[in-house]
Amino acid sequence: MCSQEDEGYRLLKEYANGFMVSQVLFAACELGVFELLAEALEPLDSAAVSSRLGSSPRGTELLLDTCVSLKLLQAAVRGGKAVYANTELASTYLVRGSPRSQRDMLLYSGRTAYVCWCHLAEAVREGRNQYPKAFGIPSEELFSAIYRSEDERLRFMEGLQDVWRLEGASVLAAFDLSPFPLICDLGGDFFKDPLPEADLYILARVLHDWTDAKCCHLLQRLYRACRTGGGVLVIESLLDADGRGPLTTLLYSLNMLVQTEGRERTPAQYRALLAPAGFRDVQCRRTGGTYDAVLARK
Repeated sequence: MCSQEDEGYRLLKEYANGFMVSQVLFAACELGVFELLAEALEPLDSAAVSSRLGSSPRGTELLLDTCVSLKLLQAAVRGGKAVYANTELASTYLVRGSPRSQRDMLLYSGRTAYVCWCHLAEAVREGRNQYPKAFGIPSEELFSAIYRSEDERLRFMEGLQDVWRLEGASVLAAFDLSPFPLICDLGGDFFKDPLPEADLYILARVLHDWTDAKCCHLLQRLYRACRTGGGVLVIESLLDADGRGPLTTLLYSLNMLVQTEGRERTPAQYRALLAPAGFRDVQCRRTGGTYDAVLARK
């Protein structure tokens, strides 16, 4: 087998095993491995971790060693036994209380998004989300029961805050927002509830949930409520002009397919949504992070 074929096979295995890596990360978060090791006064062996978590000795040892290989944990030998501690990566991003923790979003991904992604082929075949099928919710009740429980809703909201702590500053710095004295970060039932008057409305990770028709309806409502000279700031992950990248945004768009009725969009597609609502001077800015910014004026 030539080197080019070797590289292709390596990539194929990496892609095929990607779900296993995700599940190791999700399971370790779910079980509380990183929390336990963060609170311990010293590194712990697998028996101590197993005992404190109430998990099986064999499964715990396998999980811990895999986390070491993934650079989530570090291991050393003391008294003839392997002992484990968090790496800097885990301490920074996987432990509750860290200012950069992504734990809640990972828990939501493992408990909810991953289950929907098991139905990706059906989503592509049918062209619609798989949330009802994944969780046994009647299709007609989907948007009144998008969260299976209050705990899931809160987990999702906490997960969004995780992401916002890392991405928010660069997004809000994309444009000079000082001309807008009164800013409204829109949430709630914005399709029906009265909208407060504001100079600038922020739609953060909102439009990607919905069809073009619903986005147009919402933007028309915002235009009517917006003060003259005001505008709207759309915060989303932008696709490239040809719609074939970046990879993360394409994966997010598939996530919208399996969980909602929306999609990620290109700058041109956002302009096509904003213009009919009356917004002008549409500017799109890449931030270099996961989320980008689109500013349009009334």
